[in-house]
Amino acid sequence: MQVHRPTYEEALSLLKEFNENESLLRHAYSVEAVMRYVARKTGEDEEKWGIIGLIHDLDYELFPKEHCKKTKEILEEHGWPTGYIRAVVSHGWGMYSDVEPQSYMEKVLYAVDELTGLVSAAALIRPSKSLADLEVKSVIKKWKDKSFAAGVNRQVIEKGASMLGIEVKELVADVIAGMKEVADKIGL
Repeated sequence: MQVHRPTYEEALSLLKEFNENESLLRHAYSVEAVMRYVARKTGEDEEKWGIIGLIHDLDYELFPKEHCKKTKEILEEHGWPTGYIRAVVSHGWGMYSDVEPQSYMEKVLYAVDELTGLVSAAALIRPSKSLADLEVKSVIKKWKDKSFAAGVNRQVIEKGASMLGIEVKELVADVIAGMKEVADKIGL
């Protein structure tokens, strides 16, 4: 099959073919939005970054035990470029994949994936149940409470921030800003 640059519509269609769970879809939209935000902020390819963020957990609902491996197979079958596939697989480094994030885009995806979950949880406990009034310091306060959003792997976020050469607080600010752009779509 010929390799082509996938369109947003193709990516969204593929995501919905393999995922029906609303919370997984909201997570995909959250990561997409943050990837787009950081791409814009740093002069990178917003469409490419957004598509990779959108599709990063393609296989998680149907194949959780084969996470990242199945996505690689599915994207290869659909003729996706190797750079896109590598970026998606690298977000599972050390957990589901041995592909270490190397490019800036891969490091951002690795760093923000888990953090979107923590930011969502922090927004949901606010009286507004919204991102609108969520501040970085509130997320950092909840970060320190290991029982809060206990499923969020804080070590991955710290490692990702370190790879990017930034503080976790800066990463949190970017994630909040990116997610605010799709607040209605993700119910926050």
